[in-house]
Amino acid sequence: MNFLEERIVKDGIVKEGNVLKVDSFLNHQMDIDLLDQMGAEFKRRFADKPINKILTIEASGIGIACVAAQHFHVPVVFAKKSQSINLDGEMYVAEVESFTHKCINHVIVSQKFLSPEDHVLIIDDFLANGCALQGLIQIVQSAGATVEGIGIAVEKGFQSGGRMIRNLGFQLESLAIVDGMDAETGEVQFRDQSKMGSSGSVVTEEGEICRSATLD
Repeated sequence: MNFLEERIVKDGIVKEGNVLKVDSFLNHQMDIDLLDQMGAEFKRRFADKPINKILTIEASGIGIACVAAQHFHVPVVFAKKSQSINLDGEMYVAEVESFTHKCINHVIVSQKFLSPEDHVLIIDDFLANGCALQGLIQIVQSAGATVEGIGIAVEKGFQSGGRMIRNLGFQLESLAIVDGMDAETGEVQFRDQSKMGSSGSVVTEEGEICRSATLD
């Protein structure tokens, strides 16, 4: 297991309904040393990309994105989920359905913070059905900018978001991919990423591609 998987096993809590709570160290109370390790790992995985900006979405992605940005030495832009009086000028807007909150948000980024010259790394804490990422990708593409990659802390591999994003051709790097959870025992099963093909599927010792039976 890598450092994030070990921390999930140690402090994560599995709840009914395929909910994994990591709020004691990742997305409510934040362990900054852990976030720094994550930022260093994202920098290692995207070292060959000409990234000059990081994009995330409020609120849980902001902490991870800001610490990661210190390793890339680039600014962070976060998409807002509501219009406010301090937002002015032209906006990029995308509609995003939230798996966590069971609602639809219009996420907003000021056009002055994204341009065709930008090479963007998208970062977020969780990937489930991929709706938030699709919205952020849409915003980057609306700006004429380039999505250089996507960094995720925890991917729910038993949902379709990761497969969908990889099939669109984006480099998606998830530090931990959860393939199963048991609320009764608290057990979490992680995907062995050393055996993954470029599409995020699992490669057997015989070289065959085997897609997880839990994917929809």
